[in-house]
Amino acid sequence: MPEPHQPPVLAIQVGNTRIKLAVFRGEDPEETVLVPKADIPAAVEAAVRMHESIAAEPDGSVLVASVNKPVSDTLVAALRDQLATEIYMVPDDMPAPIGTCLAPDATPGIDRLLNAAAAWHKLRQACVVIDAGTAITVDFVDGEGVFHGGAIAPGLQMQLKALHEHTAALPALEFEVPEGTAWGADTREAMLRGVYHGARGLAWRLIERYAEEYGGFPMVVATGGDAQALFGDDELVNQIVPDLVLRGMAIAAKAALDPEGADPLTRAAARTQAGAGFSLLPGETDPKRGALRDLPRHGEELGQAHGQEHGHAHDHDDGGCGNDDCSCGH
Repeated sequence: MPEPHQPPVLAIQVGNTRIKLAVFRGEDPEETVLVPKADIPAAVEAAVRMHESIAAEPDGSVLVASVNKPVSDTLVAALRDQLATEIYMVPDDMPAPIGTCLAPDATPGIDRLLNAAAAWHKLRQACVVIDAGTAITVDFVDGEGVFHGGAIAPGLQMQLKALHEHTAALPALEFEVPEGTAWGADTREAMLRGVYHGARGLAWRLIERYAEEYGGFPMVVATGGDAQALFGDDELVNQIVPDLVLRGMAIAAKAALDPEGADPLTRAAARTQAGAGFSLLPGETDPKRGALRDLPRHGEELGQAHGQEHGHAHDHDDGGCGNDDCSCGH
């Protein structure tokens, strides 16, 4: 059976450090451009050029997802002057295609939701998503594709900046991966080791806690500008996917523009899994530390553990999980 038509998408992610742009005609970006957040003219120039490649195609769309409203407001205003097409905002015009189970007043960043959507739509099993950028987030998605939130901590450069600005003697540093002995022999090396191993230890401990509470050890995917530096050799991280938010935006467009009109979350996830696409299939998925070896592997008893936690099974048909204390949105 042929793959349903995928309208071309120009996805634009506005972050706290950079603006990222990518063109999609399927799962994988055909081109990705990164621009400093302050260089709005360069971002507009890149967007106009990239849009030309899809402008003549039917059903093409331009999507913007932002965690930096002042920058995105300026960028979108400039793009509307340059592009003769509608610009859709995620999640205002189309939602992130991921269920949630959060506090009623929770407002998670759209980048976290899109990361979760992209990872779960490919894996279709419980996973942890680490985003190592300006901030470090470590989020949990259960085996039914429901985002439960997670943890937020300062990113590497933010930590170094705080050490310098809130002390009298510590220098201003740009992060780089520490090399050599386990301990830093001078102030600079000690600061680099502190933030580097602190961030890695944070991720490890959170992954352990999520696995213990959920009753199974999840897959772990890392993304963000510092992901490779932090987790390129980490034995608990199964794969690094630098453009996970952009991929989530392409999935959101596919779900919103799908002409079939029923259960876009499930259909989009199924089609994503069926395609060749980017691989999130690690060579090894077992935990490496003895304390977690007795936990179920991916897919084993995960639904049972989740049902025990909530006292029920999630019901995707009625749009919620049925728990009055849980604001699940499927």
